[in-house]
Parts: sequence; C-alpha cells; structure tokens
Amino acid sequence: MSAKYLLLAAAVAGRASAHVHHNITEIDTSVPFDSLIYMHMSLQAFVWAILFPVGMVLGLAKSKYHVPLQSVGVVLTFAGSWLGHHHDGRQFPDTVHGTMAKIISLILIIQASAGIFLKLHILEDTVRPWVKRLHGPLGMAFPVIGWTQMLFGITTAFGLCRNGELGQCAAHYIMGSAFIAYAAILVIMLHLGGAWLARRGWSQEMLDSSVIMVWGIINTFTEHHGGPWTHKDMQHTMLGVLWWAGGMLGVYLSRKGKRSFVPAVIIIMTGWGMSAHEQALMISSKIHALFGYALIAAGVLRLVEICFVLADGPTPSPSVRVFQHLPPYLLVLGGTLFMSATDEEMHAADGAGIDHVTYALADFSMSFLIYLVITALVGLYMGTGKNAQRDWAGEAEAAAAGVDTGTGSGRREGEGYRKIEGRESDGPEAFELEERESDEDATKMGREDEVDWVDRRAVRL
Repeated sequence: MSAKYLLLAAAVAGRASAHVHHNITEIDTSVPFDSLIYMHMSLQAFVWAILFPVGMVLGLAKSKYHVPLQSVGVVLTFAGSWLGHHHDGRQFPDTVHGTMAKIISLILIIQASAGIFLKLHILEDTVRPWVKRLHGPLGMAFPVIGWTQMLFGITTAFGLCRNGELGQCAAHYIMGSAFIAYAAILVIMLHLGGAWLARRGWSQEMLDSSVIMVWGIINTFTEHHGGPWTHKDMQHTMLGVLWWAGGMLGVYLSRKGKRSFVPAVIIIMTGWGMSAHEQALMISSKIHALFGYALIAAGVLRLVEICFVLADGPTPSPSVRVFQHLPPYLLVLGGTLFMSATDEEMHAADGAGIDHVTYALADFSMSFLIYLVITALVGLYMGTGKNAQRDWAGEAEAAAAGVDTGTGSGRREGEGYRKIEGRESDGPEAFELEERESDEDATKMGREDEVDWVDRRAVRL
C-alpha cells in the first residue's frame, strides 16, 4: 500500500475515533440494526476472518500477492470502521469493542508503515533487521487479534457479558477459543510439524502435556473468587487439578520423543465432567452435554490415532490420513459449542423458543466453517509462493534421519555429504559422509555461520 493510501486510511480512522456515543449507558436490544451496521459486521468479518489470514499466509510463503492483499485489507478495515460509527438503529455505549478498534487502528498503521519501510530496502544493516522482527510477529498475530475483536463485536451487538456476567462469559469464550486454537495447532503440526518435531526429538504429546500442565496450574487458582464454594467452583477447580496432574505425567512419559496417551485421556475426562455439568435450563444442559461428548469423541479418536493408526510413531507429514482430521475437527466443534453456551445465550435461545437440536445444528455448521478456514489456510501455505515446489514428505523423512534438504531440516548434499551413486532415492539413505581434507572443512556444516564443535574436536583428536 502506498503512503498516500496509508495517510487516507489514517484520516478515516481519526474521524471514526471521534464519533460520540451520545451518552448511552445501556444497549437496547429491542431496537433493530440498520443496514450500515450489517454492512459493518459483514465487511469486518470478511476482512479479519478471511482476507487478513490469507494475506498473512501469503506473507509467510513469500508470495508476491501478500502486499496487495494486505493493503486492500487495511483500506477495507478503516472503511468498515467508518460504517460502524455512522449507523442509525441500535446504539452502543463505549465498550471494549470500541476500545479494541482504536488499538487495532494503531496496529494497522504501525504494520503498514513497517511494510512500506521494508519494501524500500533502505538502512538494511541497521534499522531493517529490527523492523523485520516487528513486522513478522505482528502480522502473525492478526488472526488472534481479529478473532478477539469479532468476539467483542458479538458481545457488544447483543448486549452480552454485562451486569455481572463478565466472568462467566470470559470463562466460556477463553476456554472455547483455547480448544479451537489447539485444533488449529494440531492441524498445522499434522501437515507441517513432522520435520520440526523430528529435529528436536520431541513428540506432539510433549508440547500438549506442557501446555495442559501450565493451563491447569492457572485454572486451579483462578476459578474461585471468594465467598462460599459452589459446586461449579469445585468442579472447575478440580478440572485444573486434573490438568496439571495429568500434564506432569504426560511430560514425563513423552520424554525422548515418545508418544503418550495422557493428553487424549485428559480430554476424555474433561469431556465426561462437562457432559454431566447440570445447568439451570434444559437447553443449557443439553448443549453442555454435547460439548462433553465432542471432547470424549476427540480424545478417544486421538488415542486410536496414536496407538493404532500410527502405531506409536510420528505422523508422516504431510501424508495426513483422513482419520487424523477427526480429533481436531471435534475439538473445533467442542470449542464452538462451549462458546455458545453462556447463561445469557442460553436464556436468549430459550426465550426465543429455540430447542437444543436447532441450536446445536447451528453450532455444527459454524464448526465446519471454522475448520474449513483452518485447513484451507494450511493448504494455501503449503502450495503457494516459495513452498509451491517443496517436497514436504521428503523433508520430513530427511529430518527424521538428520539429512538437510536445503530448508534447515538436516544436512545438504555438497556440505559434508554426497549422494551415493546408483541410489534412485533422494531420501537420507542415499547420502554418505564425504572425506574432509582439513580441519577447516571438517568444521563447516549447514549454513556458513554454523560450526560443529564436536566434529572439530573429533578431527583434532
């Protein structure tokens, strides 16, 4: 995006930020939305759920379409912000959604400015490295920023999470989002993480168990907020204990790259607890039960995948079997169900005469769309830009044997290794050590600035 368009977008953002909320203190949900607020919702949802994530993936893949797509996204975001401040119909007070919008405007200006600076290729030895360190991680945070702001928008639009309901809302939205994020990470690791795990000698369960353990410790000490203990307080606190206790066991069993049953069993136990979590309304009890059943199914299928489909071995990335999509999809479904099961949402659905079947079918549909976006983004990364011609299967195989294919996953031909004549395969078994003529040659492995100190000592001995 050119500097001219950036300044125009900043001016629009400034005018939008100056919008006054007419001293409104409550949201009157009986007042309908007008067409402009519907346009605001649709445009921002498209930009932050589709356009920016696609642009982020194109940037990671070094595609030439990254800059044009993100530039369009910035302009559309500020246009959507203008719509959100010039509508009639239902009006809103100052909320966290509006505050977050101001923060996002600043983030977009910083990110676009950093992108323009990088395209100029100036001060490459001094300032540019620092700008790259800012631009990359900030861009990768866009899906999380967008997801958070969309949740804030939903709660603002329908007047949710107010009047003492904030804690209960936060618990549902944070945990539901965590299950969806876990599913996204599983999909990424299934397709792309094989070589990364192999280089470090880790299994997926080591990462899962570590996160579960930390989450459990936090959950144990944050579920009770004073006053008499309720059955919900006790159940939620004991779930935290379950997670850190099981997480510790999982970390121990997952040492040295071994697969482990523990994360899957913890998910099953959590699902069982949630399926029996009685609520005040029947529809709420039914939706919570479905959430629990989704987690139980995800855990059971994950056990089958690890113990029988993969026979305790790693996933042969990117050769993902159809069966392996079931656990992450069910985690997305569970997260979607839990996020839609707050007390206010359940009372609204019950008051509107919606039964649990209709409500659950809407959640099922949303979970399909979310999983579609996740898998499509991973597929786009693997097949575009610099990755279009990469041999992902070969890299994973080479990483497992310590042979580099030129992507940092092992050792490369011509850098201390040569291909054995007569071998048709390009896998790690087709390479052998070359003879070194000097100590200097013996110390050069991988990239030019890498030194194998162990090898140097061996040569001198």
